[in-house]
Amino acid sequence: MIFLKKSYFKNCIISRNKFLFLFPFILFPFSFIHAQQVASLKYNGGGDWYANPTSVPDLITFCNKNINTKIDKKLINVEVGSPAIFNYPIVFMTGHGNVLFSNEDAENLRNYLISGGFLEISDNYGLDKYIRREMKKVFPNLEFQEIPLNHPIYHQTFIFENGLPKIHEHNGKPAQAFGIFYKGRLVCFYDYESDLSDGWENKEVHHDPQQIREKALKMGANIVEYAFKN
Repeated sequence: MIFLKKSYFKNCIISRNKFLFLFPFILFPFSFIHAQQVASLKYNGGGDWYANPTSVPDLITFCNKNINTKIDKKLINVEVGSPAIFNYPIVFMTGHGNVLFSNEDAENLRNYLISGGFLEISDNYGLDKYIRREMKKVFPNLEFQEIPLNHPIYHQTFIFENGLPKIHEHNGKPAQAFGIFYKGRLVCFYDYESDLSDGWENKEVHHDPQQIREKALKMGANIVEYAFKN
């Protein structure tokens, strides 16, 4: 089974030079698509957008094995302001430091998210004040909201009755999941004081107990599954 975003059956939307060009996207047999692709978000500002290089590849491997996705294992890096971002149903973002979106970056990311894209942000410690500031450029009239425990993202293939799992310790705070909702749809998932992306990395990197790493991977798989289906 291959999960496909509903919006892919309607239009392929490409943003270039402040214009939107809409092309009908016709699917023939499912064999037309051999694999989905996901990407890691490259941003400006000096923050280490490239942190945790094994995290998304390991998550892809887990998803392909456990939730029947067919995601290309090659890690793609895509710039936040690039029209290429529209090729990916979900993009992953992490880092420890500064983030800076230009006005063009913010517009491109907004268009991507409102046209069916999904952004997963993992605070690798130190990202919070920067990402909150920059996401206000993307959605000036929206705020991060804590995602309720009954939200479907916690009830996909894997069930998380207590919400976002705690993976790594930062400041002694509980793990929290925040989201940006556009017209009722969750378009951005932000894990704070959890560090899911550290939990996805090769086990040799952080030497996490298997049960902790498994929680991170299962929550990541839920995020991917939700993003592909909504």
